[in-house]
Amino acid sequence: MLFTRKPAAMPTPETALKGREITLPTADTHFVNGRELLADVPAGFQRAVFGLGCFWGAERKFWQQDGVWLTRVGYAGGFTPNPTYEEVCTGQTGHTEVVDVIFDPAVVTFEGLMKVFLENHDPTQGMRQGNDIGTQYRSAVYTTSDAQADTARKMIATYEASLAQAGHAGKITTEVAPLDKIYFAEDYHQQYLAKNPAGYCGIGGTGVSCPVGLAV
Repeated sequence: MLFTRKPAAMPTPETALKGREITLPTADTHFVNGRELLADVPAGFQRAVFGLGCFWGAERKFWQQDGVWLTRVGYAGGFTPNPTYEEVCTGQTGHTEVVDVIFDPAVVTFEGLMKVFLENHDPTQGMRQGNDIGTQYRSAVYTTSDAQADTARKMIATYEASLAQAGHAGKITTEVAPLDKIYFAEDYHQQYLAKNPAGYCGIGGTGVSCPVGLAV
């Protein structure tokens, strides 16, 4: 990823980069499982979108989970239409790097995916994740139903209490909002760590376990 310091404050719709109308190309198939990358959500399956820092390592965390049918990375939560990676890295699009997860709720629940999300980054760091600094690395959950939003907020509150009990200072800064629009990232970002096993991964958790089933 890019290590230079980026703005740690969100742009406004007026100050954000203008972007473009044309959709930028991405990969045709998932490098790990061979499925069509832009496939629709199958009947009975669900979709959720998570931002937890560098999307290279974040995506691997999710494609390794049983019940996850497809993952793809992209940019969400901002203002610039069809941004490039380089534009997102300026901090002037408002987008954060995200993983779009399509999953079978009969095998893995949204609650289970929230546990993966919370335990594999530090959700208290605001506009950064470790050495990766900028609005594009902020913690976020973009939900596709009211039930997901309710579960996300309840689990975040429970996990914040667990962090406090473990002596971890700071409030959770995770953004929870309905999924509006996701722009899929360029081909080489998709399943990056499967294509580049020795590639950079800045994902790391707090070491505090996230309770499941206690507050939700």
